[in-house]
Amino acid sequence: MLKQIEGSHAVAEAVALCRPEVICAYPISPQTHIVEALGERVKSGALAPCEFINVESEFAAMSVAIGASAAGARSYTATASQGLLFMVEAVYNAAGLGLPVVMTVANRAIGAPINIWNDHSDSMSQRDCGWIQLFAETNQEAIDLHIQAFRLAEELSLPAMVCMDGFILTHAYERLELPSQEQVDRYLPPFEPRQVLDPAQPVTIGAMVGPEAFTEVRYLAHAKQLQALELVPELARDFKAAFGRDSGGLVRPYRMEDAEIAVIALGSVLGTIKDTVDEMRADGVKIGALGITTFRPFPLREVRDALARVKLYVVVEKSLAIGIGGIVATDVRMALAGRLHLRGYTVIAGLGGRPITKASLRRALGEAAAGRLERLHFLDLDRAVVDQVLAREKEVRRSGPIAEAVLRNVGVVGAKIR
Repeated sequence: MLKQIEGSHAVAEAVALCRPEVICAYPISPQTHIVEALGERVKSGALAPCEFINVESEFAAMSVAIGASAAGARSYTATASQGLLFMVEAVYNAAGLGLPVVMTVANRAIGAPINIWNDHSDSMSQRDCGWIQLFAETNQEAIDLHIQAFRLAEELSLPAMVCMDGFILTHAYERLELPSQEQVDRYLPPFEPRQVLDPAQPVTIGAMVGPEAFTEVRYLAHAKQLQALELVPELARDFKAAFGRDSGGLVRPYRMEDAEIAVIALGSVLGTIKDTVDEMRADGVKIGALGITTFRPFPLREVRDALARVKLYVVVEKSLAIGIGGIVATDVRMALAGRLHLRGYTVIAGLGGRPITKASLRRALGEAAAGRLERLHFLDLDRAVVDQVLAREKEVRRSGPIAEAVLRNVGVVGAKIR
């Protein structure tokens, strides 16, 4: 059914169609509309049987989801930014315990300074926690990935987060294809937990493990992630057969058949990248794009195969590993190990919600093709402002907060600091 709907509400409808039995909710922008819409459905009886639990923090939300999942309930929650950081201990516990919780992360920058707009800092901070991470390019894909995430998580008994760009997707209204309850029921079977707390068959979930077995337990978590590399494409094929849409998978190439330059990215920026690719193709540049849908586990083989014929690649990422540079780029370089003569560039873009324009992308890609781009490039960085702040720090011991100095120098707050 086609419906004009906000991205958050569409995700809420998709989650409801998956028949969760426990939803744990704590509001934080930009995911609040998702849990609000689910709460309304539970209250009205449209989503039943389901217990909607208002908790006092994000840490409590994940803790309740863990308890519910361990008791055999299909469990869901959502968060963003600082909320994800607040629940980190429990996030690691959900993965370590092998509980198939599904969570939406409405990607938002992490402070300080405070910023509510989109980048990928939050989910990237949890890339090694043991959760499967799926990134949606569009709101339609966000709908589809949530349905696939429940089946994937429950088959492997691993938690999965579906990452969608805050505000860019969550608050965008567009016409989307919403499946029927019958379609989802055929694709997603009733939850049959691989492990459950049952008084009739007592077990310990969360036992103390010492040095004699900890390595083996952690290796098995790694092995399950590797199993996901085989299962994700299978579930995407099943999804296409059931719903008639090609959605999900590990990677999604765009105009890569004869590409000599590849642009690699996650999330909604791929739309702008594809438009830029089309313009550059029209000018005779052999360029393509590679979207990574499954970031954890990382599809090393598929990335390597997709880039087998390119001469250079540019990773555009909306996050920054401070002190070293790119995060996604590091994984891409691992996939391309041994190809010593292949030129690679990292472009950090869109931090804190800064617009990523076709003009800026095209300029950077042109510089990369000409061999003039820095290997680590910050798109649209105002170097003059940076230099002013650094120079002042050398001159004045009590130079004050960096964030306020930058805001003053760009004219947002008060008088310029000299």
